[in-house]
Amino acid sequence: MEPYKFDVNNYRNLLKKYIASQDEKSLYQAEQFSKLSMKHNISPEEIINVHIQALKELYPDLPTEIDSSMNFLLETMISYGLAYQEFQSLREKQGELESEISIAANMQQTLLSTTKPDIKGMDIGAISVPSHQMNGDYYHFVTDESNNLGVAIADVIGKGIPAALAMSMIKYSLDSFPETMRNPSVILENLNRVVERNVDTSMFITMFYGLFNHETGSLQFSSAGHEPGFYYCATKDQFYELTTKGLVLGVSDQATYEELEITMKPDDMVVLLTDGVTECRIGERFIETEEVLEVIRQYMHLPAQEAVESVYRHFERLQDFQLRDDFTLIFLKR
Repeated sequence: MEPYKFDVNNYRNLLKKYIASQDEKSLYQAEQFSKLSMKHNISPEEIINVHIQALKELYPDLPTEIDSSMNFLLETMISYGLAYQEFQSLREKQGELESEISIAANMQQTLLSTTKPDIKGMDIGAISVPSHQMNGDYYHFVTDESNNLGVAIADVIGKGIPAALAMSMIKYSLDSFPETMRNPSVILENLNRVVERNVDTSMFITMFYGLFNHETGSLQFSSAGHEPGFYYCATKDQFYELTTKGLVLGVSDQATYEELEITMKPDDMVVLLTDGVTECRIGERFIETEEVLEVIRQYMHLPAQEAVESVYRHFERLQDFQLRDDFTLIFLKR
């Protein structure tokens, strides 16, 4: 197939016709020339060069000043054409990268998917919304033969595809631990060794892990530098912070994790979240913890899933529908 060549004669005739009559039809045909040229990767300076040739053929006695100005335009367009080609190349690379990220985001969603379990006496709600395509937050539910519930919520310090890969490793580690290793402090100690050995030293993971016994109502929990959760005591109508001592995962292979326990009574609730919730900003101001709890109070009477979605929509509106960080929220209502 022969390469496309700009039709100089046709262009000259169109130019002559337009100069003589200012005909709109000639302008329309010139537009078609431009589109065809773009389709065949004709550079801007080639079009300018054809224009100069046509002009000189139509007006052999062109003033020197006009001739010089056209040469000046040609040189300018050569630089423009090179810059435009580079821009187009970058756009193509960006398109390829966006396609790869989209595939990775879909793969992440598949790899990290978790099923919300049906636990007797527990109403569970969970929502996780990434601020960008890849989610740096993660939550996961694990159940054992006794129908006890293990719940993990984590945040990778570091975003993008490496964070997603780190999270998938965490998920499969959680699923592979035997039932004898379900205690939160033991879980975090083992996960810490996994992260310390296998994850890049520039990337750390915060995690809160809780184990709920549906028969006794007890919730044992440990934290690896994660955002504190909250325990709502229905009889006192008060929120209490759930926090324990422990380094973020991956800092030291000798880290140990404090484990505490609460007993949930009927109508009590536990709230687990990431800093995308507590560091929500209204304008340039970070929202206070009391304000977060006040929003939770507004919706916590709803079924757990409806409640977390309502809280998310509330904060989304506060931020003018532009999340600055990944948003993850879990309600465990007894």
